[in-house]
Amino acid sequence: MSVMLIKGIQLLLSLSILVILHELGHFIPAKIFKTRVEKFYLFFDVKFSLFKKKIGETEYGIGWLPLGGYVKISGMIDESMDAEQMKQPAKSWEFRSKPTWQRLIIMLGGVTVNLILGFLIYMMILFVWGKDSLSSEALPNGLNPSILAKEIGFKEKDNILSVDGEKLDNVLNINRDLFLRNISQVTVIHADGIKETLSIPDDIGERMFESGEMLPLTPSMELIVGDVVKNSPAEVSGLLEGDKIIGVNQIEVTDFNSFTTLVRKEKFESLDLVVLRENKVLDRVTATEKLVLKVFPNEDGTIGFYRKNIKFSHQELSLEESISQGFSYGYWTLHDYVAQFKYVFTKKGASQIGGFGAIGSLFPAQWDWKGFWSSTALLSIILAFMNILPIPALDGGHVMFLFYEIITGRKPNDKFMEIAQITGFILLISLVLFANGNDVNRWLFK
Repeated sequence: MSVMLIKGIQLLLSLSILVILHELGHFIPAKIFKTRVEKFYLFFDVKFSLFKKKIGETEYGIGWLPLGGYVKISGMIDESMDAEQMKQPAKSWEFRSKPTWQRLIIMLGGVTVNLILGFLIYMMILFVWGKDSLSSEALPNGLNPSILAKEIGFKEKDNILSVDGEKLDNVLNINRDLFLRNISQVTVIHADGIKETLSIPDDIGERMFESGEMLPLTPSMELIVGDVVKNSPAEVSGLLEGDKIIGVNQIEVTDFNSFTTLVRKEKFESLDLVVLRENKVLDRVTATEKLVLKVFPNEDGTIGFYRKNIKFSHQELSLEESISQGFSYGYWTLHDYVAQFKYVFTKKGASQIGGFGAIGSLFPAQWDWKGFWSSTALLSIILAFMNILPIPALDGGHVMFLFYEIITGRKPNDKFMEIAQITGFILLISLVLFANGNDVNRWLFK
């Protein structure tokens, strides 16, 4: 099965789970408040549906256009644009007849469900699979700084002691913290044993983004192969655990960072990996031989191996610990996504917006339940945030108008709501086309 198909199946399954639960977030409070729900659909049924069945007053179905889903609530101007219904006298079971606070709960239900779901999944992942940590002691050769990192005081083979006074669970998270967390101080120990507390400039995130140095600190270590993914290009080529990679296409590489930087930059169609391999001779003496292995990367540029020498420590968590740390992880995931959202409004950021191709790339190349649920949790939190944006046609647009009604005591008139809904819909379709156009452009000109 191809990598693209595996990722596509995971994406479809994940979106189906998220959409159904999101729409249930609207459906359940609507039913509690005795509001009629005419349709409940997974995906959009433009012109026709793949499946439909009416149970009671609600038609349940699956559409053919996988761009989301919807519930059609009576007496509400939504994506159905049923203006004729709105011209009729209001009925007691319609959305427009309900008190403002009930309508607000109905509209916030989907976002609330997605947010809670993301947090719950992170808790489940920690409880089932535990947590991996990486201390500074696990990197005896420290970290290699980029040009930008050197400018703010980092040196070759530095080890991170603390960030704003707190020790990192995973020392490699320093790159994320520099980019998104507004940290002010990093305490390091240099290779000569001298400790120093570095002051981090406020604009470090912007400088990383503009320079493209998104990993200013990388492990200083030889590139020795660890686990090789089954049926991957690496395994097919004959790459083995313990092999030391020293070159790619006649270009020397000294560590994992130089390897990944070269491969991502050049986008080679095939790789001639120069490796050193130790073979046993007479069961006692080892001899090192130099080999060249031909590798054809996956569509996403990966070849399917993990580096060795980074020794993560694994910790099993109790249910209580999983809940506490899962909540913290969910909070910081939301924080980091909101923090980086500002870059969307830059020229460079707009060019990096992705559609379904980019979303699909979040999932692992081989079926892995931990990776699947991690990506689903992230998408759930992203969906919650994007849906609460005050854009007409999104839940946040309806919430914005409901708050207007609460503050002023007046409802926006139906004509205004129709125009706002159409404007928001056009804006969203334009963004979808733009994002997927970026995916196509990257695919054609990668």
